[in-house]
Amino acid sequence: MFQFHPTVLSLSGFDPSGGAGIQADIESIASMGGHAVPVITALTVQNTKNVDYFQAVETQLFLDQVNKILDDIPVKAIKIGMIGSINIIQSIGNILQQNPDLPVIYDPVLTAGGGAKLTESGMLDAIKELILPHVTILTPNSPEARQLSNEKDLKVCGDKLMQLGCNAVLLTGTHEDDEHVNNLWFHDGRYVETFSWDRLPHEYHGSGCTLASAIAALIAQGLDPFNAVNEAQDYSWNTLQHAFQISNEGQLIPNRFYWQHVDE
Repeated sequence: MFQFHPTVLSLSGFDPSGGAGIQADIESIASMGGHAVPVITALTVQNTKNVDYFQAVETQLFLDQVNKILDDIPVKAIKIGMIGSINIIQSIGNILQQNPDLPVIYDPVLTAGGGAKLTESGMLDAIKELILPHVTILTPNSPEARQLSNEKDLKVCGDKLMQLGCNAVLLTGTHEDDEHVNNLWFHDGRYVETFSWDRLPHEYHGSGCTLASAIAALIAQGLDPFNAVNEAQDYSWNTLQHAFQISNEGQLIPNRFYWQHVDE
């Protein structure tokens, strides 16, 4: 008898380099034992160095795709990445409000790895009002956490993001100057602990997508937030340790199926 595969609805942008965005989500979810049902929020013109520009998909087309999936498939978690427009934010907010029992993992992609801005005017306020109150686990890097919270100290940022409605926050420290990468974990209204990881020497394209999607896949399989976050960090660190290069000058691509070759 067939069994349902743990399915994650992935709402994210399309990266034609294949390093980040919807492809990163699909690969990470599959690698962690889930099945991705992907709906694209925005098309981008980018490579492994930076984003030149982007265009959000037509809102009704986006919404029709999501509703068609939810009418048919028992989705176990929703992963959100780059959004692209206020109209798409509003649509996602409505979807989350109509599906309050679905866990939501949100990687607030506000800026490309090369520095390009990926938000329009007013989008930060819309995100805080319409999406954050529905988020199970938020996974911002430190610049994103500071943008969303308007705070500087990272522990204060985490506290503020929970006050805005997030149930839990994994605030990643790759952009800080610390010797190690220190990821701060907040849950149930308080700072819980810091996860410390060896800092790797390169720049990576799609690391945040990898982490958030891995968490979503594990949540979809029934893991509790702490264990899902812990296991996903270990997986993501290994994808970076085994990363590969597809460009002479660009960022490295996380090897999301590294485990297929670790014994070779």
